[in-house]
Amino acid sequence: MKQRLGRGEILNVAAVGRIVHHNLVQMVGVHGGFHAVWFDQEHMDYPTEKLETGTLACRSLGMDSFVRLAPTDYAVVTRALEAGAGGVMAAQVRSAVEAEQFVKWAKFYPRGCRGLNTAGWDARFATIPAAKFAEQANRESFVAIQIETAEALEDCEKIAAIDGVDLLFLGPADMSQNLGVIGDFMNPKCLAAIDKISAACARHKKPWGVVPVNPEYAAMCVDKGCRMLSVAADVRIINAGIESIKKSYARFFGTA
Repeated sequence: MKQRLGRGEILNVAAVGRIVHHNLVQMVGVHGGFHAVWFDQEHMDYPTEKLETGTLACRSLGMDSFVRLAPTDYAVVTRALEAGAGGVMAAQVRSAVEAEQFVKWAKFYPRGCRGLNTAGWDARFATIPAAKFAEQANRESFVAIQIETAEALEDCEKIAAIDGVDLLFLGPADMSQNLGVIGDFMNPKCLAAIDKISAACARHKKPWGVVPVNPEYAAMCVDKGCRMLSVAADVRIINAGIESIKKSYARFFGTA
């Protein structure tokens, strides 16, 4: 992800949270066109073993991965990375101070305070020397910060400036909620938020991402510098499949 974003490429990513199964992850990969999968552990909670299997499924199809987490516990950050995720994303951040703390949890000394354990996948199960592993992890691990609260929006310039923050990620649903216009994604307040995030990222040469609400919204965001589009999620994929089948067989569902 970091290499592709560094080249200015647009990344298509898919999310899984309600239906976390390696077969679904591999189905996304088999179809091609997706660069990464992100696992939602903000709204869902599932065992580390399931996350390990999910990240393994991503690697088997050449996809990267990252995990969305509540920025409340340093241990879950390192567990996600040790499970094989290529990075982590903090949800519901409210300040640059919180964003800085999250970066420190994701990085080893001297940038951060992540606990050093080489027994996970990221250190290839204790086969990479500790010093080399720490340097490699600090350089390669991906860290994203969600901008979805009014407080984070106000502080987005400072957040974008933080060393170790690789991407800002707009959450349109919560942003609309926090701006008092729930679900009105094209409201002037929401459009102004997009412009503010875009400008902050441009000034600090950082990419940004979004969950687009439709193709036109995605195009608008890309025109404003967005480089990560979360265009699919497990529930959305299943719903789209069911709707497509019912449309194809409308005669037999009584909807023709």
